[in-house]
Amino acid sequence: MKPETVLDLGNIRAALVRMEDTIVFDLIERSQFFSSPSVYQPNKFPIPNFDGNFLEWALLQMELVHSQIRRYEAPDETPFFPEKLMKPILPPINYPKILASYSDEINANSEIMKFYVEEIVPKVSCKQGDQLENLGSASTCDIECLQAISRRIHFGKFVAEAKYQQDKPLYIKLILAGDTKGIEDSITNSAVEAKILARLLVKAESYGIDPSLRYSQNRQNKVQPEIIAQLYKQWIIPLTKKVEVDYLLRRLEDEDPKLINQYR
Repeated sequence: MKPETVLDLGNIRAALVRMEDTIVFDLIERSQFFSSPSVYQPNKFPIPNFDGNFLEWALLQMELVHSQIRRYEAPDETPFFPEKLMKPILPPINYPKILASYSDEINANSEIMKFYVEEIVPKVSCKQGDQLENLGSASTCDIECLQAISRRIHFGKFVAEAKYQQDKPLYIKLILAGDTKGIEDSITNSAVEAKILARLLVKAESYGIDPSLRYSQNRQNKVQPEIIAQLYKQWIIPLTKKVEVDYLLRRLEDEDPKLINQYR
């Protein structure tokens, strides 16, 4: 509710660190189940008036309920099915305007769903194949993972807005020039990214093992720490940057024309 604190880069980084915990724990929860390919196979289970896979249907039902309790009115939430949401039952919350007016149109959830199902599930699952009695449980864990990863990636909008506000002259020039690479270079901090990956290895190592077995010769991690670090390196960090770049490329749509003209 306070724009000056929301766009503080220190607060944003702290929020992103907390999201790491959620993602690591959610992936550990998912790792207790089989890969469950039936959940992701289109129309494997006959669902009236629905064309898609079971996970998509379950996620849609969750979003329909959550939309009625105002979840997607919050600027840090991005639905997978924005066109199907329902009106909230609770009275609206008048959030201050922090992000640009088009921010809801920046949505990478289709890409998130694809890499999660194709790349992450096979690597974190305890075994490959279906375990019919746990298909619903696996889907529930999938939804929690997807929502956590989506929130983390789309938080890039806040990063982008904060950086834009910090150096408008730089970004106005880059946007006017259509310099996508220049924008990406300006938002990239390799040292910070390296720290994130190192921190994830430690968290996954710490959270994913029974403390009583920490010094055992038979210790086993529930999810290999390298897999979670790889998830961030190959997918979460690049997609976050894509969200930031897509957001910044349109940022002048909400800017004062007089200010823009100073840099033409």
